[in-house]
Amino acid sequence: MKPRLVGTFLFLTLIFAVSPTPAQVENADCTDCHFESTDDPDMELSDALEGSVHAGLDCIECHTSINELPHEDILPPADCGSCHEDVADIYVKHGRGVIGEDDAVPGCADCHGNHSIRYVDHKDSRVSPLNLPSTCGLCHEDDAFTTDQKIRFKHPVRVYENSIHGRSALGGRYSAASCNDCHSTEGTAHMILSPGDVRSAINHFNIPNTCGQCHKYIEEDYWEGIHGDLTKRGQVDSPICTSCHGEHNILPTDDPRSPVSPNRLAEATCTPCHESAALNEKYELPTGRLQSYQDSYHGLKSKAGDVTVANCASCHGAHRILPHTDPTSTVNPANLVATCGTCHPSISEEIASTRIHEDSAGMQTGIAGIVRMIYITLIFVVIGGMALHWLIDLLHQIRKVMTTKKQVRRMDGDEVVQHFILALSFTVLVVTGFSLRFYDSWWSKGLFGWEGGYTLRGDLHHIAGVILLMASAWHGLYLITKRGRVFLKDMAPSLNDFRQFIQMNAYNLGITKDHPQFRRFSYVEKAEYWALVWGTLIMGVTGLLLWFDNLAITWLPKGFLDVMLIIHYYEAWLAFLAILVWHMYSTVFSPNVYPMNPSWLTGCMPEEQFKVEHPAASAASNLEKIEKLKEKKGDARPAEED
Repeated sequence: MKPRLVGTFLFLTLIFAVSPTPAQVENADCTDCHFESTDDPDMELSDALEGSVHAGLDCIECHTSINELPHEDILPPADCGSCHEDVADIYVKHGRGVIGEDDAVPGCADCHGNHSIRYVDHKDSRVSPLNLPSTCGLCHEDDAFTTDQKIRFKHPVRVYENSIHGRSALGGRYSAASCNDCHSTEGTAHMILSPGDVRSAINHFNIPNTCGQCHKYIEEDYWEGIHGDLTKRGQVDSPICTSCHGEHNILPTDDPRSPVSPNRLAEATCTPCHESAALNEKYELPTGRLQSYQDSYHGLKSKAGDVTVANCASCHGAHRILPHTDPTSTVNPANLVATCGTCHPSISEEIASTRIHEDSAGMQTGIAGIVRMIYITLIFVVIGGMALHWLIDLLHQIRKVMTTKKQVRRMDGDEVVQHFILALSFTVLVVTGFSLRFYDSWWSKGLFGWEGGYTLRGDLHHIAGVILLMASAWHGLYLITKRGRVFLKDMAPSLNDFRQFIQMNAYNLGITKDHPQFRRFSYVEKAEYWALVWGTLIMGVTGLLLWFDNLAITWLPKGFLDVMLIIHYYEAWLAFLAILVWHMYSTVFSPNVYPMNPSWLTGCMPEEQFKVEHPAASAASNLEKIEKLKEKKGDARPAEED
């Protein structure tokens, strides 16, 4: 080597040898600030590290990013994977989030804490069974977080705390199922996968195994039953543990809110599947199981609140449910004596073989079927005969009222027709309107359940509405006639109506002996008429807006139509009940008018009935007759003197 190059090399070596190097950060440097400071409590870590699993580690073993002092205020997260490589390899997903791709995925410190990390069996550990729900709730009880992550299940921790698992855990029972027990996959809490992942512990087909970690024998029974067999074959509509017991809010069977409590089992748990038209068609299952159970002795007793009477699980089993063709099934004909014998020890084979799921009328075969037919025939003959007897009597009473010699005309022919059209259209509107609202009721199905009936129902409702509006227009034209103007004048409300209302109630209560002297129309009839005018206007406007909703929505906001729907529905109830309670009593059920006021058919009513209801109008009519008679005789005395 040339002497000149050798000299240069030695010179550079000497320079690097004597140049100062950055001071290496020592653990003592950390303790000087974070363990001995008394000015800033947040920097005192001695209490936090005391008892921590990392108490024996130096600060710089975790905070490897610190190369010089003073360091930055916000340090990057510690690389836990440098020590916990096995966990880092497993923890690649949390639910639907992927580590490194989704910032919302919790990191190590989010679950375990920062410096005060305790062993899982320590009571202060954030991941101990008792504290784990609160730790998970930091994210899963945060509405903003769940909304942002599109998590549809709201407040699972709050629901869990009310369950049998949650109450046991809060009571200090460490073996009670907590979040990790159900959501951890392959036995590690660091592999929590979404339900759609086939490896997930809460995947539909894995839930029986997950619950079986604690409920081993129940799991075995389930897999042996028909439901478990369907699950093993990959049927996504097969019921699993959570289908019957719920997910987070699992309640004990003796809790009346539980879907598997004795009084709720049939309706809340078994019915959703066994009354499903799609499932019954798919698996060729019989329908009407719920109704037939409710009509049985067991069902009636259960409805009455008896929690000891047999329910679905009592006969079919709770978890090992098998079809009746299976020799080991509890409802196999050969096993019925033993099954029924759990409640009825001395039951015979003949009685045990009696069918339970029958229709509401009872048994339809054998002697029971004959007795049933006898009673049905007896009911029709006896009750039908009674109804016919009183119908004949009622018709006689109506004919008697209508043929009484002395009649007072209340309505002329035009008014009778108006009233008849109004009554008919109103009745059709009530029947069709409420059947549209209560489409699933027995009476709606009975009236319109046939093919094409539901379409006809809507058409009839619209036709009746149009007829009512036309009748209203007809009545409006009638009011401008001479008789109509007199009618409107007599129907106008006055202060005297209010006084007569008070007087009538005092008379009925026995406070006074003076009956109000009603003229042509009493306050009852006036209230009916103006309520009818108001109701027709409201129902007409709202009905037209709802009928032509596509046209109305172009000018009106949708919220306005929602209000119209509410008004239309409740105004219908108001009108129907007003007619039923107010009008029908005054025209039919009042002892003074029973069996009815015939003026709606003939326009006339008996004179005696008229005198009772409208004494002032009757007196005025008599005075008018007397004056006309005196005029003919040439008597100049005032009529009042007679």
